[in-house]
This record gives sequence, C-alpha cells and structure tokens, in this order.
Amino acid sequence: LEAELRDRVKESNANKRKTEAMWPIHQINWQKSRYVYDMYYTYHRITKQVYDYCTSQKLVDAPLIAKWKKPGYERLCSTYVINPTNYKFGTTSICRVPWKDRSDEQKKARDPTTGCMGCASSNEAGQPRNIFGNKYGQNLAAVQVAREKRMKELERMKAEQAAARAQQDDDEGDEETDDETDDEDYGPSPAAGVWAGSQRLQEESEVIAENDEEADDGDNDNDDDDDDDDDGERPNKKVRTD
Repeated sequence: LEAELRDRVKESNANKRKTEAMWPIHQINWQKSRYVYDMYYTYHRITKQVYDYCTSQKLVDAPLIAKWKKPGYERLCSTYVINPTNYKFGTTSICRVPWKDRSDEQKKARDPTTGCMGCASSNEAGQPRNIFGNKYGQNLAAVQVAREKRMKELERMKAEQAAARAQQDDDEGDEETDDETDDEDYGPSPAAGVWAGSQRLQEESEVIAENDEEADDGDNDNDDDDDDDDDGERPNKKVRTD
C-alpha cells in the first residue's frame, strides 16, 4: 500500500478535478488503517505490540482509528469529513448523511475531498458496503481471513481424497484375491475416481439418499445395484434368472 500510494502521488493529474487528485491519498490511508484495525480488534491476528508499533510509527491513522471505536463512526472514511470548519454553514460532508435521508440525486453524490459515497453507520438496503466503490474500499483483513479459511478447506479436502484413494486401493487389492469376479457377484466396478469406503458413505449420505428417492421403484435390478454401491458391503450371492 505504501508503494501504491507513491505511484498514485506521482501519476499525472490531467483530466481530473483539483480535489479528485487527493482521493487516492485519503482512500489508501483508510485502507491501511482499516487493515491494522481489523487484524487487531476484529480478527485478533496481531499482537498489541505490533498494533502499538504501527500507531507510534504513524503507519496508520491513529485519530481515525480512535473514531472507529465510537458508536456512529464505525465506517468513517476520514476525520476531515466530520470537521465543521472544512464545510460551509458549519456542517459535515454529504457522505455522513444516512442513506434513508438522501434524495435520489444525493445518493449519487461523493465527498469532494475523499471520494466517499457514504460512511454513515447503518445497514440500510442499497447503501454501498464499499464506501469508495473501488479497490481501496475493500476490507483487506476480511479478504485475508477468507483466503486462509479457503486454503485450510482445500488442504482438508486433499487429505480426505488421499485417504479415500488409499482406502479404495486397499479394497481393490482385497477384491483381486477373491475367487469370484466383481461382475458375477457385485455388478459392474465403480467408475474411476469415485470415493470408496465408509468415509465416503458418511460424507455423501445425503446425496445418496436423494439419488435413491429419484430412482425408479419398479426397477429392482437398478435398486439392487444402488444398494450395493451405497452400503459398501459384500452382499449375499444371488441367483440370476434369465
């Protein structure tokens, strides 16, 4: 984010309004501060020493974070927008007006200094969750936590698939030693890649139940094959009739 800030400061301001050139500075400052704030207060992923270091070294906006702790300022975009001396008639920015109190034209308005569309603390329908409407309004801490959860879930699934493949290999090795063939006793072999064993049956029991309900009740041969695949056990040998 520091490198991003330097790049945005160096880029040309051609075809931009005078105040619009300051938008990236306020927005990146908000995103940096929000990341550290959420990692410490919301997700508890960093220690107090790290948080104190970021504030003491001015890596984050400490006054802005102090405002986030107060009711009504949880989504504040900048301390600039709540300073009455910065606006006419001693008021605050349009972005501080709740969404329900705005007209249709005002809902399209942005703060001229920060580019914020609306940072009032409310969960009204239609109010933008991304207060800037761009990548700088993303909650990076939430994105990081979601990515970590997804990676853990993928690792768990890979471990389960590896265990299932090992179990399937063991079952196939046992079947090869039988005197009778699979086609004679248990019907056709399962398709390649299908999980086998009790672990698969426990995890996919609901799917198997739904498939059984959709199956044709009058087709006894298909019902027998489905029961063989679902139970995962060796049935008694049946006499086939032509």
